[in-house]
Amino acid sequence: MKKIIYILIFIVAFTNNSFAAATDSNSSDGSSSYTKAYNLIKQAKKYEKKGKTEKAQKRYEKAQKLLLKSNKEKPLQADTLNYLGFTTRKLGDYEKGEKFYLLGLEIDPNHKGINEYLGELYVVTNRMNLANERLEILKNCNCEEYDELKEIIEGTKKSKY
Repeated sequence: MKKIIYILIFIVAFTNNSFAAATDSNSSDGSSSYTKAYNLIKQAKKYEKKGKTEKAQKRYEKAQKLLLKSNKEKPLQADTLNYLGFTTRKLGDYEKGEKFYLLGLEIDPNHKGINEYLGELYVVTNRMNLANERLEILKNCNCEEYDELKEIIEGTKKSKY
């Protein structure tokens, strides 16, 4: 019961501070805040691959605002918390990103996206033992999330030698 109260307090505290900035001026197409955020994240990833980090960052910022709005409308959705963690991490706030991922794992401990992205966060923050724990959870999923995290972990090992 204490965990649930903690989760609700955290979400209310975080979303209340950011909700005013989470309004969307382009909502005339009828798609949800989550769907718009997801599309912005896909665009941001493409910009990152092309080295256009400023454009990517702007997309991540917009996506984060929409995800906060989505989280306010439908709290405690693992997919929303996954992308809140992702955008927050991409914007450089690893601590808050990790909190979103961990909240999502309390809802869905086997969420492939959260486990992969949290593993990536652990690699970036040099906590390889925790990254390997995430990889172990994904081991039997036969999914791209496992392959991608494994590649990142192995790339980090190779770069140290």
